[in-house]
Amino acid sequence: MSESTLPAGVHPAEAGHWVDPHRTVDAVWKLESAKIIGGLTRMVHDVGLAEELAQDALVAALEQWPRSGVPENPGAWLTAIAKRRAVDHIRRARRLDEKHHQLAHEQDQKEQRGQFAEEPDQDDALRLMFLSCHPVLPTPARVALTLRLLGGLTAGEIARAFLLPETAITRRIADAKRGLAEARVPFELPDDGAELADRLSSVLEVIYLIFNEGYSATSGDDLLRPGLTLEALRLGRLLAELAPDEPEAHALAALMEIQESRSAARTGPSGEPVRLHEQNRGRWDPLLIRRGFAAMLRARDTQHGRQPGPYLLQAAIAVTHAQARTAEDTDWPQITALYEALERLLPSPVVRLNRAVALSMARGPGAGLALLDTLTTDPALRDYHLLPAARGDLLVKLGRYGEARPEFDRAAALTRNSAERAFLSRRAQELAPAGTEGPTLGEAATAFLARDGLDASTVRAYGQTLRRLCTAFGDRHPVADLTADQITRAFTTAWGGAAAATWNRHRSAARSFARWASLGDLAAGLERRTEPPSRTLPIPPEQLAALWSRPGLPLREHSLWRLLHESGATVKAVLLLDVEEVDLDDRRARTPDGWVTWRSGTARLLPMLIADRTRGPLFLTDRRPGPARRPRDTDLDPETGRVRLSYERAEYVFKRATTSLDPAGNGWTLSRLGAR
Repeated sequence: MSESTLPAGVHPAEAGHWVDPHRTVDAVWKLESAKIIGGLTRMVHDVGLAEELAQDALVAALEQWPRSGVPENPGAWLTAIAKRRAVDHIRRARRLDEKHHQLAHEQDQKEQRGQFAEEPDQDDALRLMFLSCHPVLPTPARVALTLRLLGGLTAGEIARAFLLPETAITRRIADAKRGLAEARVPFELPDDGAELADRLSSVLEVIYLIFNEGYSATSGDDLLRPGLTLEALRLGRLLAELAPDEPEAHALAALMEIQESRSAARTGPSGEPVRLHEQNRGRWDPLLIRRGFAAMLRARDTQHGRQPGPYLLQAAIAVTHAQARTAEDTDWPQITALYEALERLLPSPVVRLNRAVALSMARGPGAGLALLDTLTTDPALRDYHLLPAARGDLLVKLGRYGEARPEFDRAAALTRNSAERAFLSRRAQELAPAGTEGPTLGEAATAFLARDGLDASTVRAYGQTLRRLCTAFGDRHPVADLTADQITRAFTTAWGGAAAATWNRHRSAARSFARWASLGDLAAGLERRTEPPSRTLPIPPEQLAALWSRPGLPLREHSLWRLLHESGATVKAVLLLDVEEVDLDDRRARTPDGWVTWRSGTARLLPMLIADRTRGPLFLTDRRPGPARRPRDTDLDPETGRVRLSYERAEYVFKRATTSLDPAGNGWTLSRLGAR
């Protein structure tokens, strides 16, 4: 390094000891940001403002440290500067009482003496953690805000970690801050023991969610996202430090330390998953295992006779795995017993699935499969790829290869992670028979939907049903092997709690598909449900008047809505109208079911809408279709090249336009325009 490339203030003789201030700032920010933002939130009572003030201090460090050098206590320096910004803000807002004056005076004196020895309050970081994970926020918002405020990650870093657009994360964080402000969530730790336990449970859940997304990514190309697991570990260690008397905090830290210790052995040379019993245990990290054992001892020491919590039981399972020198040495009866205790505490389908796998190792694959089969109709697991993956594994152990293959196919179709999908598909292919078995369910569904004569809405409706069946059985499931009992179970899982109209619609689609494929009556076990009579309420007159008087109302929407209101016709009938069927003089148009008539409001708008067109759909979309989406000729306007307005698009536009008028804030359906 030449003298000319050294930062200002660094003597050449010190070049070998010089540390990049920018990297130091970044490291200090990661360690101290939670405490700094927490302390500022206590001062200004606004977490969004507190973060802005802390960022101002960070900018000051980036500007000053390269010139003046890194201070001896960088965390205290940042805290002092941030509090200075907070005091300035309070002064500008003219909300400075005597206490604030005194605080500003003391801060001025410290800065004049060059004293930055004040350390952030540890409790402020804990308060900030509880605030970021407050149950008033939805879980995705809690995760994003925690990573932002306590992890010190930028919106871009969070977005890349979760494979989401940066704008989505930025909006999620902003909404979270606004939600906390609107709910007036205090920056205090709960006094009530039950509330404290609930809030701590929310914090633990958020940290473990972050860890799990890094440990086994739900989507993307890679199985692991190390940045998230390391951040979750840091947050877990911080929580255990801030709440030393909470056994579940230490238990979560132990669980994550031990699970993370296996990371190097969990993937093969190409990034493919390596199952636990096949992992090279020599690659497990002994330091992380020792840290996990130490955290587990602290969790037990702080139990004080209390019942073990869910994280303590899960940590005990991880410890049992880590204590086995080989996979064969694993104490599966002990792990099964721990899962049974965990299920009594958390009777969730996922816990029961894990217990079934442990039971298969302790008592044989038949016992595990019997328990797994009780979960196949659980709606909570209908899209959970690990259920068919576990069934496939147990079926292979029982030698039932023909049954195992579609389970692996289905698991591969359900997962959104490319590495897992390739692994599961490979397992299915290894079990594939040599001969052909006829068309698969996926192939048959594609051919069924590609038939001539189906309109777009019918294709969409049938497609929803067939996609769910493909998800339930796997695209490669031989279509000839489908049975009525299988279809009944799939329907019960997918739509058992749906409205009668939804159930009947999917039932009708399944029957049509079965007739086309010559499969008999696959819906034999599905009884048609009685649909209760429904009455569509009209839009109140005053709100309807507000809709008509809205400035800048587009001509197409205004004409469609007026026509629906004045004619009382169905939405489908009106959208199927063509220009050549419209009689402007007599204020009517012919439909297959009769005439649609209207009054003066529509009569004033339709001539402007039609203009000089002589044929084609009356209501058109704004765009021309792409070359890959050629519409039917009857839905195409020959003069403009645009296509007929779809029911879905028209409904969406009306819902958005009426959200502010609807007292419920949901927006209305178009059918309410014609209700009487």
